[in-house]
Amino acid sequence: MTDHSARFSRTGPQPTGSQQGGGLHSLRAGKFALVLAIVVLVCPRTTFAEAKQIDPKVLQSASRALDYLAREQRRQGYWEANHGQYRVAMTALSGTALCCEGSTTTRGKYARNIRRAVDYLLEMSRSNGLIGYENDYHYTYGHGFSMLFLSQVYGEEEDVERREQLRRVLTNAVKFSVAAQTSRGGWGYVSAKDGNDFDEGSTCITQVQGLRACRNAGIPVPEEAIERAKKYIQDCTTPEGGVQYSIRGGGARPAITAAACASLFNAGDYQSDHLKKMLDFCEKNVWPGGAQNQYFGHWHYAHLYYAQVMYRKGGTEWGKYFDFLSRDILRKQSANGAWKEGHIGPVYVTAINATILQLDNGYLPIYQR
Repeated sequence: MTDHSARFSRTGPQPTGSQQGGGLHSLRAGKFALVLAIVVLVCPRTTFAEAKQIDPKVLQSASRALDYLAREQRRQGYWEANHGQYRVAMTALSGTALCCEGSTTTRGKYARNIRRAVDYLLEMSRSNGLIGYENDYHYTYGHGFSMLFLSQVYGEEEDVERREQLRRVLTNAVKFSVAAQTSRGGWGYVSAKDGNDFDEGSTCITQVQGLRACRNAGIPVPEEAIERAKKYIQDCTTPEGGVQYSIRGGGARPAITAAACASLFNAGDYQSDHLKKMLDFCEKNVWPGGAQNQYFGHWHYAHLYYAQVMYRKGGTEWGKYFDFLSRDILRKQSANGAWKEGHIGPVYVTAINATILQLDNGYLPIYQR
């Protein structure tokens, strides 16, 4: 760097008199710009969070959580919930959490783990486009989470053959999801054909976000499928702004409402009156610390999505929300880096909490502002 500056200073006439100060100022500015450009080019991705001055305790907690997930990955590349359940869904959620750290299939601390997760999910891709097990009576969860995870990986994939394989799998996955949509515009635990046209809110959200992630990555997604899903969500919404379990009823659910807000944000709806009612409902029933929302079901699922909503809103609202939420999350973390709440299992809760804690990293396009 010094030799380069010296050569630069000797090329051309030297400033004299009153020009000397201005010339040195310009030279220093040029050197600073060069240094800054080099820093931007060579700094690893993992310095981004540090540059945003994220609480070191949050960074440490997320790191411990990711290390736990890395240890829990099976040799074949998958993760699983309690009793060996939900392998596809747990693999996609865990892989997404690892990607939030900044690692990819080829670079970073968790590159090997992410690569093995991708291998497993690609193997789970069926000829009809389903990513998962056809005899799993909740396969749309795993399918939706897998579309999201693999679409984020697809954007970073450097190997030409591997990228083409991902493109083919995601294209078929989108076709399966669109064909699985019910006559009302939602999704059920299985396809409309396999489930007698039954639909419910939470599985609808996973499909909408997965489809939107694919579309953002350049995979063709019919606009009609997204619009029908948005209409389904609106039809499921009560006058107070809460989204029901199903279009057939079931009462307003805070967790599904929070997830629906996130999916509408993904679908490009930020200002509709319908969305504003949903956001008001979430502020009363999901916002952490309030007396009304201490004991609603599916707390982690709700905040996986509500955190995305608040992060996109940004500003002081995000700061206040994240301060409340992260303190609650951090105090419940176990010594081994996991969280052990709920009946699904520590992999599920740990993957969700790790994703929430890393939203400020801003690495995954689907979560970016």
